[in-house]
Amino acid sequence: MTSFASLHLVEPLLLALHDEGYTSPTPIQTQAIPPLLAGHDLLGCARTGTGKTAAFALPILQRLFSTKHAAPKKSARVLVVVPTRELASQVAESFTTYGRRLHPRVAVIFGGVGQSPQVRAMERGVDVLVATPGRLLDLMQQGFVRLDGVETLVLDEADQMLDLGFLPDVKRILAAVPKRRQTLLFSATMPKPIEELAGRILNQPQKIFVTPTASTVELVQQRVQYLHKDAKPQVLTQMLRDPAVRRVLVFTRTKRGCDKVAKRLNQDGIPAQAIHGNKSQGNREKSLAGFRAGKIRVLVATDIAARGIDVDDITHVVNYEIPNVPETYVHRIGRTARAGAEGMAISLCASDERDFVRDIERLIKRSIQVIGPPPGEQPRATSTAGARNGSRPAGGQPAGNRRGPARPQRQQGGRPQRSTGARPQQGGRPQGGGGRGAGQGQFHTRDSRSAARIEVRPETRNEEKQTTFGVGV
Repeated sequence: MTSFASLHLVEPLLLALHDEGYTSPTPIQTQAIPPLLAGHDLLGCARTGTGKTAAFALPILQRLFSTKHAAPKKSARVLVVVPTRELASQVAESFTTYGRRLHPRVAVIFGGVGQSPQVRAMERGVDVLVATPGRLLDLMQQGFVRLDGVETLVLDEADQMLDLGFLPDVKRILAAVPKRRQTLLFSATMPKPIEELAGRILNQPQKIFVTPTASTVELVQQRVQYLHKDAKPQVLTQMLRDPAVRRVLVFTRTKRGCDKVAKRLNQDGIPAQAIHGNKSQGNREKSLAGFRAGKIRVLVATDIAARGIDVDDITHVVNYEIPNVPETYVHRIGRTARAGAEGMAISLCASDERDFVRDIERLIKRSIQVIGPPPGEQPRATSTAGARNGSRPAGGQPAGNRRGPARPQRQQGGRPQRSTGARPQQGGRPQGGGGRGAGQGQFHTRDSRSAARIEVRPETRNEEKQTTFGVGV
């Protein structure tokens, strides 16, 4: 079995890994660390929970250690660009944890908070800067940040960083960093057009595809339940009353839908918190910290929580609304079954979402097990007024107040977003915990002529707006 020592990591890094309880590297770490230590550009793809953060953080820290010199003022030697604030904080924490005996200067920049502490952190220059694009470009325009000292550039969640929503900002960042640099791209999914685009910004890169890049962890049990959309609130409440659902992440497509689901759960006696782009950064951090600490059992989220967020012991992921981009499903359910644990992913599918499920099954190359009635016998909602006053019928489910069937509710999450492009073609963490989790399968490509709908920048006000991506730089 490969060990971290066999990858020629320096003693301070090996000690830090030992302190964290990591014993052996995952496949993406085993294959990525040697070429990164040698200074190569790299395109790395491996499914969620396989330790991609450690795969690039460890060799970067070693290269910083082996070539010690101060970063220019207001600049950084290493720049890591990520799509969300939560992921920025997590990646910065990983660099600090792995580098605790090397003492790197690490700064994090993202929007939603005051800029003064970030400006002060950059005054003397830093070894590692982790940033979201919007605030980074804002501080550059104000003259508080420069990128002329960057030796290594990392685009984490590269497929999202290179979609149309982020691409203009990424192009501005690429224009500001030195041409002679090491560039790394990491992601769990890599559609063919994005892979082709990535090739234009890398210099003779090493390409590492560990298992199918759009595959899902075998330890995630995947289920789909077909039902009428107005029955979703009741079915979700019933599901969450099960004591076996100990820590659950519920995904919606929109911010409005996220708030409605969290409100309904609280009305039904199930404490839940909502997290999305319209929440203040303090609120988002508090909710995520409470969820990570086990103080919050149910977190309802938009896809800002789908990528890279590492919370131990999430037993269930529920797709309250099926994502209309199949790669997003892979990222969502990757929040459970991390670091060798088991997990369950349940998707609640209304009739207008069936095509999304078929797209997902084509992408992951497997069928998702159906639970509950078959599609032709979908359950409808019944009155739940009794759930609010505590009455229950036999069987433990909330009772109605005998006023007849409830009025069908409007679709959770509001009106579906309109796509301007053609429909898509259908077709970590070191072992022992930590990082971004471990895992394997076959790269799924798409016709490069098709356009896929992708999420736009989570740090903007239009966080869940959807658009199409192109392949031109």
